[in-house]
Parts: sequence; C-alpha cells; structure tokens
Amino acid sequence: MTEADEIVKKQKELAFIIDRYPEGTHATTISSLKFIRSDGASQPIYSIYNPSLCIVAQGSKLIMLGQESYRYDPASYLVASVHLPITGQIIQATPQHPYLSLQLDFSTDQIVDMIKEFNTERNLKETPRRGLVVSQTSPSLLEAVLRLVRLLDTPQDIPALAPLVIREILYRILQDEQGAAVLQFAVAGSNAQRIAKVIHLINRDFAKPLRIDELAKAVSMSASSLHAHFKEVTAMSPLQYQKQVRLQEARRLLLSDTPGAANAGFQVGYDSPSQFSREYARMFGQPPLSDIKRLRESLSLQDAK
Repeated sequence: MTEADEIVKKQKELAFIIDRYPEGTHATTISSLKFIRSDGASQPIYSIYNPSLCIVAQGSKLIMLGQESYRYDPASYLVASVHLPITGQIIQATPQHPYLSLQLDFSTDQIVDMIKEFNTERNLKETPRRGLVVSQTSPSLLEAVLRLVRLLDTPQDIPALAPLVIREILYRILQDEQGAAVLQFAVAGSNAQRIAKVIHLINRDFAKPLRIDELAKAVSMSASSLHAHFKEVTAMSPLQYQKQVRLQEARRLLLSDTPGAANAGFQVGYDSPSQFSREYARMFGQPPLSDIKRLRESLSLQDAK
C-alpha cells in the first residue's frame, strides 16, 4: 500500500466516525476534542481560534487571517499556535458528502513539556513566523489522531490513554515541516513568546484603551519591534487585532440578548455609538441590529430543519 493509499484509508475511517454526528459542532468526552459537520457550504463565520489542530476528513474550508487566505482539506491540516481572530467559510459540502472535521485544542504548556522531555527545541529565527500554518497530512499524524478518536468508543480508557495519544499528536506536529512555527511560542525569551504574551494581554483587557508603549514595556520590547513582530505572527497590527476581538465579543453579547447596540459597544470599549456601528458594519456587512436579526432568522431556519 502506498503512502497516499494509506492516507485515504485513514481519512475514510475518520470521516465514518464523524459522520455519526448530526449537523453542527459537537463536544466529545475528550474535553479538548470536538467534531464539526456541515451538510452544505456556509456563510463566513467569525471566531477566535484557540491554539489547536484542525483536520478535515471530508470537504474543504477557507480561513481568512487579516488579508491572507488559507484553504485546507483532507490533504492538509491547519494549526493555530496562538489565539487568532479569523473568518472561516466551509466551501465544499453537500448533504451526500458533508463537511466533516475535528478540532483538538492544546496549550503552550503542553508544548513546553515536549521541549523538556524530548529536547525538541531547535535553532529558531529571531523573527517570529505566522501563528497559523497549513501543512501536508502524514500517515503517522492521522494514525495518532485516529487512535485518539477511537477512544470515544471505550470511555473507560480515556483518562489513562488520551493524554498519551495527545502528546504523540503534538510530537508529530512538532516534527513536521512547519513544526518550528508551533514550537517558537514555547521557547523562553523568544520574540514569538513575547508576542504570545501580548496577545494574551490584549484578549484579557480588550475593552481597555490599547497602549502600545505599556505592552512593549511588559514584554521588554521596543514599540516598533512589538508592532513589526506582532504583524508577523497575526498578519495584522495590534489595533486591528483588538478591533476584531472587540467586535466579535459585541456580536456575541447582542446574540445573547444584551439590550441595545450602544450598550454592547460600551461593554467592549467603544465610547462612540456611531463609531461602533460604523466599524461593526464594516466587519460584518450590516449595522449591529440588522446583522443580529439576520443571524437569528438564520439560526431559526437551521433549528427548524
């Protein structure tokens, strides 16, 4: 059996397992693992990716990070190494051949443990790489992922075996062609690790005014260096990043019945209702209340199916 045949065989088994689930996103009894199924192409979906591995068993998806686009399908996998505001769109799916994928979240601490145990650290460039990469799928990675997914049929084995299999999955990623892009954020003192800290601080305090000088001081960088390295990792400036986080949170608040667009805008840090409405419409295509009405109608139609 050729490597390509082996990959196809493993993808079919993975698709068969995920295909048991109905349309939507489904948590599993492995807390860091979830399955996604869609019976058709989707509109753009805005979200903040956690550090995670994403594998497509069937169909394909387009991800937008800043002005960059990444397509991945069964021939490839995607890894986000830090929290990133993205726009995702399922572009290949039908009821007969639905989009089937999984997402496995991980933490920087897990990567640090790998460095300590397996001496995985490499010579890394001072200039950080993108925090989002797409790589070619390998049989060894797929086999490890399948062993993790199969554990769902023997839940009594999950506490003992799932952590071990997840470690192997992370090891396979680190050994892959773009493993350094994941590893860089766990290397103490690296510019990538400093940018990861800045990302954490912006997400924690997104409703506060963005003060680049204070962020730069917190991670021992100059303001110009922080700005340049941040853009290398996220494909956007710190201000653009904060704006996307704010607007996505405002949308979530409005969907959860926070009264009034202005109130949602204030909660995420906007002083001007008109500026909030203008920037919201620029990102989501419609003013806040029109957008939320459209989203709720769309969700009602899905629930009615």
